[in-house]
Amino acid sequence: MTNPTPIFVNVGERTNVTGSAKFKKLVMAGDYTAAVEVAREQVEAGAQVIDVNMDEGLLDAHHAMTTFLKLIQAEPDIARVPVMVDSSKWDVIEAGLKCVSGKPIVNSISMKEGEAQFLAQARKCMAYGAAVVVMAFDEVGQADTKDRKVEICERAYKLLTGIGFPPEDIIFDPNVFAVATGIEEHDNYAVDFIEACREIKARCPHVHISGGLSNLSFSFRGNEPVRRAMHSVFLYHAIPAGMDMGIVNAGQLDVYDAIDPELRTACEDVILNRDPQAGERLVALAERFRGTDAVAEKAAQEWRGFEVRKRLEYALVKGIDAYVVEDTEEMRLAMDRPIEVIEGPL
Repeated sequence: MTNPTPIFVNVGERTNVTGSAKFKKLVMAGDYTAAVEVAREQVEAGAQVIDVNMDEGLLDAHHAMTTFLKLIQAEPDIARVPVMVDSSKWDVIEAGLKCVSGKPIVNSISMKEGEAQFLAQARKCMAYGAAVVVMAFDEVGQADTKDRKVEICERAYKLLTGIGFPPEDIIFDPNVFAVATGIEEHDNYAVDFIEACREIKARCPHVHISGGLSNLSFSFRGNEPVRRAMHSVFLYHAIPAGMDMGIVNAGQLDVYDAIDPELRTACEDVILNRDPQAGERLVALAERFRGTDAVAEKAAQEWRGFEVRKRLEYALVKGIDAYVVEDTEEMRLAMDRPIEVIEGPL
């Protein structure tokens, strides 16, 4: 889990029945062939890890987890990325670990039930060679302030390293909570997370820090442009503070500098808690952006009508690889010599 160059690892969230209605519907219907395609789409969209969760009351989570993991392990283009085995049930996690080739990640363990169970589960994770997500959750409850986040993570770090758990295989999740909820006590949640990241990295060498981004923008569910903007602004500040992983919808993160300036400032005011009225302003502004996704998607596809040279140039600039093989071949056939494709648009 150690990388000398700090990077942000995208953990794809769409293979999670609690986070994706589409994936849940496919698994509930037993359509695992289509469910595997959801995993493939996440990897193609840039997910470097895929989070797999089958915790649904009407589902045999044990069977669904093992069936799905065995199928994706047989797909080379999916199996090349690590799997995060995600469940609130330890027997489901352990069943999943037995199906994963390579290095798995367990999501998650915590000190909620005390140190003895925490360490017993950690030892099992070590036996499977798994990295582990450790929630900032102890016998008292979830940590919602910077000091509590740091306190719990530092305590867990000492316990884990005390039994020989590799610190580079520890991924702390200090709890991302919703902001702009209208409740004053929630206003500093993002700031608390960001500041906790910085201190946890200083006190717990070699660990990683992750979090579920969708929690942050829960108040704006149904308004994807605003949610994406909030996630990008949050990461812009959290990554330099030490957050190096995140559970996201891969391919749905906006470039910070490309966000509408007014929306970006409003998101920043909320996330950094710069003004008591920031939440109300963002709620009011959000209505302007509701539904703009469909318009943007239509505009984004217009480039496919360009002539082939322009299509290749557009794809290279935008980093789109979905059509590059067919467009390059079309360009090659239109040229006198193949080298002209490289010397031209490529």
